[in-house]
Amino acid sequence: MKKFIYLDNAATSFPKPPQVTESVIHFLEKVGANPGRSGHKLSMEASAIVRKTRESLARLFNTKDPGRIVFTMNATESLNTVIYGFLNKGDNVIISSMEHNSVVRPLKHLEENSVITLIIAPCDNKGFLDIDELKKLINKNTALMVLNHASNICGTIQDIRAVKNALGNIPLLLDAAQTAGCHPIDVNADDIDFLAFTGHKGLLGPQGTGGLYIKEGLTVRPLKRGGTGTISESIKQPESLPDSLESGTQNNPGIAGLGAGVDFILKEGIDEIKKHEELLTSTLLKELRGLPGLTIYGPLRADLQTSTISITFHSILPTGDNHEFGGCGSINLAWMEEGATASDAGHILDSDFDIFVRVGLHCAPLAHKTLGTFPEGTVRLSMGYFNTIQDIEYAAKAIKRIAGIK
Repeated sequence: MKKFIYLDNAATSFPKPPQVTESVIHFLEKVGANPGRSGHKLSMEASAIVRKTRESLARLFNTKDPGRIVFTMNATESLNTVIYGFLNKGDNVIISSMEHNSVVRPLKHLEENSVITLIIAPCDNKGFLDIDELKKLINKNTALMVLNHASNICGTIQDIRAVKNALGNIPLLLDAAQTAGCHPIDVNADDIDFLAFTGHKGLLGPQGTGGLYIKEGLTVRPLKRGGTGTISESIKQPESLPDSLESGTQNNPGIAGLGAGVDFILKEGIDEIKKHEELLTSTLLKELRGLPGLTIYGPLRADLQTSTISITFHSILPTGDNHEFGGCGSINLAWMEEGATASDAGHILDSDFDIFVRVGLHCAPLAHKTLGTFPEGTVRLSMGYFNTIQDIEYAAKAIKRIAGIK
């Protein structure tokens, strides 16, 4: 089989730990039944698997009550659940200029229908939220802030405790799609009100899995209503978590695989995973920084970002680490012919080098406008726990070739 290098972990982590696949197969072949719907042995075993996954997630995020964690299909469903189930007419919502469309689109829908008002807090050209400016944007109707923990484009990690200090009693909905499983998250220490996460990225689970943590004392109207397997004598939706937000049959084989992924993370240790990914990030930054014809976006510090790096190939831009043009963290470009477009570079990496990346706008046009990479977008290289230093060195050589460097 031909060797390839997968650097698209910000979209979906790959490969998965073997036990993830084994757990999905075990559920499909040996269990199969619906949890909570019947009293027979297979249904009881299915319930135990789902419960164990919920408990593992609670341990990972440091909440004592696993019932505060609700299963969803992905982070998008989790975000929509809070956005449509927590906000009321007349509310004001603040987001950052680095948000993903899974945040922006539902909020714009509510704004266009005169349900809420929306304020976009500025971020600097490395993707960091301006905390001082955030404080000025808060008003008496501000009911929620929605913020991505880390950028899906350049990996910039926001200072959640500084954000919470600025918000005071205003709830924070944290989009942890890029950090859950690869960056420590403590919902108690960080005072997180809502945590939206997906299962198929850093948590190493299957696609079609995710979840939502809801802090005690907060309530959310269900995004959907129906059978929950509990209080079946009532025609009203249950009010207690997690049942109130888990109507219908879940992706239980996927939840089994998600549980195996989380258990793998707990066994390896989140700090060890973070340490390895920081090593990969620092290695790639060292290889690419200062190359003629190449622009790197974001903090350019492995301790301030996830293992996601975006680049573009250009001809003429100003030099220096602290320039204000284009939102770049580092740039040193020679006078040369026009560089490769993001889409061309991605195609070359795929066809000539068997390196799989993602190019374009990454479903985050606001963020690309902040970084100065709209409308073309960037070449995004997103590393994962199973990548090696050798992968990164090979990728760097390929990028240098595309940039015209021998």
